[in-house]
Amino acid sequence: MPETTETAVRAALFAMQDPAYRTFQSGLIPTLPRERIIGVRMPALRRYAAAFSRTPQAAEFLRLLPHSFYEENNLHALLLERIPDFDRAVAGTDAFLSFVDNWATCDLLAPRAFAGAPAGLLPQVRRWLASGQTYTVRFGIGVLMRHYLGERFSPEYPAAVARLCGEEYYVNMMIAWYFATALAFQYRAVLPYLTDRRLPTWVHRMTIRKAVESRRLTPGQKAELRACR
Repeated sequence: MPETTETAVRAALFAMQDPAYRTFQSGLIPTLPRERIIGVRMPALRRYAAAFSRTPQAAEFLRLLPHSFYEENNLHALLLERIPDFDRAVAGTDAFLSFVDNWATCDLLAPRAFAGAPAGLLPQVRRWLASGQTYTVRFGIGVLMRHYLGERFSPEYPAAVARLCGEEYYVNMMIAWYFATALAFQYRAVLPYLTDRRLPTWVHRMTIRKAVESRRLTPGQKAELRACR
């Protein structure tokens, strides 16, 4: 019987297994059962993804959803990262997002094609933020953080992120990360969210904690933020 793409990929991933790293990863991702984690270090997985992306089997693998293992999902994310066409990258991302089930895979997903189409990307971001699905929402916040804090920034973006605060831990954590990062790029525009206490207490405190750990902020800015605790 000929080897299937799924079987071949899985065999390659298990060949790269590091049991000690598997234990480490299991502690970082408590929402995933340990048996779903193989234990492949990211540099090795990136090298494999780079080589595998040049084979006909890569396109087939992207159609094999859902995957069984954490590393298979991470490989999927790394393959989506390499799709050069914007529309194909969006379609592939949409097909994958409903199967993303942990923060690490979510944060790894970063298609390069998105950077070249900010106008076309923004409606997709709004759709992801409105999805109501934890990791789709988290992904949408991450896209805003990656692509819309510089010259494309608008005050409507932090306002939209602030409205997402709720009961979902992994969404709230990304909101804090967003605001902490936004302070490094748009300090005066974002600071009122802390001085006026517009964020829930936990998100407020986590934002300040992350911000004062950043090397991008000045000592004076960090002192101002500490005064907002």
